[in-house]
Amino acid sequence: MPRFAANLTMMYGEHPFLERFAAAAKDGFRAVEILFPYEHRAAELRARLDAAGLELALVNSPPGDRARGERGLAAIPGREDDFRASIATALEYSRVLGNRRLHVMAGLVAPGGDRARHRDAYVRNLAYAAKEAATLGITVLIEPINTRDIPGYFLNRQDEAHAICREAEEANLKVQMDLYHCQIVEGDLAAKIRQYIAGVGHMQVAGVPERHEPDLGEVNYPYLFALIDELGYDGWIGCEYRPRRGTSEGLGWLQL
Repeated sequence: MPRFAANLTMMYGEHPFLERFAAAAKDGFRAVEILFPYEHRAAELRARLDAAGLELALVNSPPGDRARGERGLAAIPGREDDFRASIATALEYSRVLGNRRLHVMAGLVAPGGDRARHRDAYVRNLAYAAKEAATLGITVLIEPINTRDIPGYFLNRQDEAHAICREAEEANLKVQMDLYHCQIVEGDLAAKIRQYIAGVGHMQVAGVPERHEPDLGEVNYPYLFALIDELGYDGWIGCEYRPRRGTSEGLGWLQL
């Protein structure tokens, strides 16, 4: 069975955020993800991780102004200074928290936007981020996201994500393969996993289509978990879903 990390941004919402670490550890998790930890002091988060005996499996870099709808800066021409500042912040948090995987969000492209121009900025910015992250032994990740959840998001498909990683030519740049997003955009999950697993640096799961626990819906997760084991993937799999009811009550699908 793969190793699972609780996504504390989406799970355990019945608890105040800083109490979610202990709740996840009580349920048997040994690692957690935090999408955007920047509202809290890094030292406070590290204390919570240590007290609960948890590893931090993943954080996202700051995505820009979320209140204004920004969903990343990496593929946005003209925002290079803001992007570099966001990477500096993310790496400082990662250093304090012991994090080794950093998801860098691409951002949104307006209808009719020049995708080639956005792609050029994306590749350049990712190469910069990967070089900076390498000094701390951190892997930078990019994630194809479906346009139903985030309309206009620049990166949507596995093939393009892996092509961009090859183009950037940085060994610590890999793909974050979220099977929820992949199913919505592409399907054929078993074949996609087999095809791309060598370039995958992190995985995530959720039920499709409602993004609840991965125990109901159109994806046969037990089959895919066995395949992931067979292929030798030994990284964390993030549980990035919205529990139907209480988080702990919904963990019957999980074997930790």
